[in-house]
Amino acid sequence: MRVLDLTRVFAGPVAGRVLVDLGAEVVKVEPPEGDVTRLWGRKTAGISTYFTQQNCGKRTVCVDLTVPGGPALVAELADAADIVIENFRPGVLARYGLAWEDLSAHNPALIMLSICGFGQEGPESQRAAYAAVIHAETGVVDQDAPGMPQDVGFGSADVISGMHGVIAILAALRVRDATGVGQYIDLSMVDAMVVSSDQIMTSLDRAPAESKRGEVWETASGLVMLPGGLRWVWHQMSTVHGLVDPSPEGADLEEKLVNRRRTVTEYLCGLDGRDEVIRVLDEAGLAWGELREHGEVLDTPTIAHRGTVVEIDDRAGGTRDVIRSPYRMSETDTSVVGPAGHLGEHNSAVLGSWLDKDPDEIDALAAAGVLVQDEWARAAEGNAP
Repeated sequence: MRVLDLTRVFAGPVAGRVLVDLGAEVVKVEPPEGDVTRLWGRKTAGISTYFTQQNCGKRTVCVDLTVPGGPALVAELADAADIVIENFRPGVLARYGLAWEDLSAHNPALIMLSICGFGQEGPESQRAAYAAVIHAETGVVDQDAPGMPQDVGFGSADVISGMHGVIAILAALRVRDATGVGQYIDLSMVDAMVVSSDQIMTSLDRAPAESKRGEVWETASGLVMLPGGLRWVWHQMSTVHGLVDPSPEGADLEEKLVNRRRTVTEYLCGLDGRDEVIRVLDEAGLAWGELREHGEVLDTPTIAHRGTVVEIDDRAGGTRDVIRSPYRMSETDTSVVGPAGHLGEHNSAVLGSWLDKDPDEIDALAAAGVLVQDEWARAAEGNAP
């Protein structure tokens, strides 16, 4: 399955990374300046950590769309592809003759996924959209916490949009198996976040929504996250462990809530260490989570047991770590992840295998400025797969 990946930064590259991990041949097309994420994180052999994580296993071709012949070359690649994914602002690809209507006219079996912030059409379609923007627009940012509201700790809008994009692609492939016809997928990040939010779902009732978020509690072993809110925590702790509400008769609800929270906290803080805290919470039927910093997560026992982190070629004679996709399948090995490519490293290999171009044609495209490589790619292309 050939995938032409015209994406950059995060949401689109997530979709391409999932597809390559599931066995697709993914070719990433970058502009001469490269995906901006090549600049993010520690670099080894000129390749950054961030770029590696989202693009390992893909082959990379560098095409300058502003040079005559650039758009035509990308159109040829799309004609040889099963799937095209892109996350440009709506209308950008059309300026180069690379819109869905242009590509599908030559390749009716093509499936094309477009990911953008606010949809391909509509009153806000031209707005720039990054994950933080979508988080703010869809109510993800916590506005109840003290001080200035803060964005969530990771690009959830990007990840969720990329995952939904893959789901849509897989469905479109099944339809194509039956009909022979491809189709276009318009996926907005706003839609992806709205359908993923249980808080927004409850807003359909046009009534105040009860929070479904967990709460952090102090315990004898440090801070612990307990889902379900105070009402559930109190019910379980009072029923199983006999905690008693110290509120006087006739106390109002606010006073009872304060007293019950203090009673639970004092009880948990008075226990004898982590093992006792876990035993008490488990006996009460309360799911719990220990608060961790990002740097601590990779050292947890489950991550080690499941082989979540794998080593790949660092392109400098050693290895580097990447996080593999979460799929553990009985008949398909998804643990092997290829290295990330240098900018334009696979120009010749891809144009030869996908388009059957000979070396003279490829050299002519490079001489015309259509194809671009960085110094790392020029050094490595002779050994490109």
